Amino acid sequence: MIFGWFLLLTSAISWALTGFLRQYALAQNLIDIPNERSSHSIPTPRGGGVAIVISLLTALPILNGLDLLATNVLIALWGAGFAVAVTGFLDDHGHIAARWRLLVHFGAAVWGLYWLGGFPALTVFGYLIELGWLGYVLAVIYIVWLLNLYNFMDGIDGLASIEAVTVCAGGALMIWLVRPDLTAWMLPALLATSVFGFLLWNFPPARIFMGDAGSGFLGITLALLSIQAAWLTPQLIWVWLILLGVFIVDATITLCRRVYRGEKFYKAHCSHAYQFASRILGTHRSVTLAVCAINIFWLLPVASLVALEKLDGMAGMAVSYLPLFLLAYHYKAGDRQAQDR
Repeated sequence: MIFGWFLLLTSAISWALTGFLRQYALAQNLIDIPNERSSHSIPTPRGGGVAIVISLLTALPILNGLDLLATNVLIALWGAGFAVAVTGFLDDHGHIAARWRLLVHFGAAVWGLYWLGGFPALTVFGYLIELGWLGYVLAVIYIVWLLNLYNFMDGIDGLASIEAVTVCAGGALMIWLVRPDLTAWMLPALLATSVFGFLLWNFPPARIFMGDAGSGFLGITLALLSIQAAWLTPQLIWVWLILLGVFIVDATITLCRRVYRGEKFYKAHCSHAYQFASRILGTHRSVTLAVCAINIFWLLPVASLVALEKLDGMAGMAVSYLPLFLLAYHYKAGDRQAQDR
């Protein structure tokens, strides 16, 4: 009951901070002006994701002080998240070259992975597989990719916020289902409520955007939460990958197609499936709500089967991703024609 009030307070603080940051952005002229690559048409303040960062990073030491969060997890999330958020904040206010951003991203990934104890063993069709040093390399690449894809997918009103809220709520539920003896479910629940306070300002039509500070912070935090969950029980890594399926599939297909054509993948574009869908439907709200529905009514049930070991993790990932691949193909993810429209 006390933790419930703590979640409510965190959400309220995030909501209030977002309102303050909106006024700050307007005063400092931190405005996203629409251009030919934008998915929005109205100049809108940016940088509201800092409210998520402050809310969560303030709450984490309190959880640790109450013995509800291990110190190594606190250090992992605080150090990695803070570094990425500061870099994103500076980039929101000016420009940081991509190579320096990537250097910080890889450093933050290594930091977080080190304090979490590395990458745990995977369960594949009933077998427990230790990847050794290869697991560390793959985990760092996975963390950096999820961090950046979250930034890529933060392109229409409410999408990145809805994704974080539903994925974290689902992740918390899955942890509680398989390990009700632990308090680890509280961490993703706390992140969900931090984002929810911001979502009240960001839901279509958005009154403020998240910005690189918020999207990068969410990306690396979600990646580290998925690895931390895998340490609790191995099948949970597959659960988180399934829950994150919409973002992973759209961003990965789009990236691969752009790289194949020799395009500079790190430059701004509007060729993601969700962007093309929003242009077809003429509204951000329908796409954002559709992603919410997919997460709740498709990905969460499959993730539940994997969490309860009724379905193998890799098989569950394949089953859950198949319709997402078809949707991405239907909405021309990474297609040059979609980008040029």
